Amino acid sequence: MPRKTLKIDHPALKDLPFSAGVHAGKTLFLSGQVGLDPATGALVRGGVAAETDQIFANIASVLAAAGKSLGDVVKTNVYLAHMDDYAAMNTAYARAFEAPYPARTCIGVAALPLGARVEIEAIVR
Repeated sequence: MPRKTLKIDHPALKDLPFSAGVHAGKTLFLSGQVGLDPATGALVRGGVAAETDQIFANIASVLAAAGKSLGDVVKTNVYLAHMDDYAAMNTAYARAFEAPYPARTCIGVAALPLGARVEIEAIVR
């Protein structure tokens, strides 16, 4: 069965070997997003909360291209370069969703692309 993929038209991502998202039946798997500003191609400034806000703006754009919204997200995986950023990420995360919230895993990692402090991937129904 051929996979339907979503691409992001962004200069910083155009040569990378992955899709923004892949449909598998009725499920959409989104690749991890960091807080890149689409206008500049650079990470947003302001720390983990600003990066998290930008990530959800980016995810919302990918979802809109698939006819979906943040309300369709059923699971997220959050990767933090510093677990000390958990509270700030969590506050920004709560702004993106309404109850009932998606299932979530949060993992501390050694490093993230481009020096990001947070990366988030999502599974969508």
